[in-house]
Amino acid sequence: MVQKVTCGIKISVETNFEGTFYKNYKIHFAFGYRVTIENQSKDSVQLTSRFWNIKDALKDTEIVQGEGVIGKKPILLPGETHTYSSGCLLSSPFGSMTGYYNMINFTSSKKFKVAIPTFKLSAPFALN
Repeated sequence: MVQKVTCGIKISVETNFEGTFYKNYKIHFAFGYRVTIENQSKDSVQLTSRFWNIKDALKDTEIVQGEGVIGKKPILLPGETHTYSSGCLLSSPFGSMTGYYNMINFTSSKKFKVAIPTFKLSAPFALN
C-alpha cells in the first residue's frame, strides 16, 4: 500500500493483478486498484474531478481525466473516508499510475489539488 497526505487529505492505494487476456490478437494485463480518500482536515471537501497518468513498461502512456470517480463526486466531512475500486489495462506486465484529484474546500470555497501517490503495477508471474 502507498499513502500520501496533501492539504489534510490522505490518499491510500492498494493494487492487485487481475489476469491476462487476448483482444485483437494482443495480450493485455489487467490490474485492479482500491483507493481510500480520508479527510484529515477540519473542513468539509468535495472531490470534483480526477487526472491519471498511466504508464507501462513499453513506454505507452495513457492520460485519463474526467469528473468525479466511478460516477460519484463524494463529499467528505472531517474524519470521513470514501473508498472505491477501479482498474486499468496495460500492454506489459509492469507499469505505474500517478495523478491527482481536484477538490473544493467548502469552508473557504477554494479549489485545490490532492496528489495521488505513484503506485506500481506488476504481475506476480513476471517477478523474479
